[in-house]
Amino acid sequence: MENVVLIIHLILALLLIGVVLLQRSEGGGLGMGGGGGGVVSSRGVATALAKLTWIFAIAFIATSITLTVLASRAADQGSVADQIGTTAPATPEAPATGGNLPTGTDLLPPPAADAPAAPPAAEN
Repeated sequence: MENVVLIIHLILALLLIGVVLLQRSEGGGLGMGGGGGGVVSSRGVATALAKLTWIFAIAFIATSITLTVLASRAADQGSVADQIGTTAPATPEAPATGGNLPTGTDLLPPPAADAPAAPPAAEN
């Protein structure tokens, strides 16, 4: 159920973005072109896009609230304030090192068997 509402929510978000970008702003923006005439006037298109924007926005808010309710019902734990009185789970102990911390030479990998002990001397 939650996945279906989430998919509808994402589709509504994309549709809402598209409808808002198609509307003509005061500066022209990405409006539906200039020109006049034709069967559908620019005023009729603006009214239709405004109505679509409202419909998509209301549906987007409704799916947002639905997702919030579904997520709160699915939560198994209470609030953080309810968990304050509980004890922390036991953590496994680290292996004992005998109190000795590794030094810098202990962290180096062992040298390869066929590697020279020192770099060869430069010839002049």
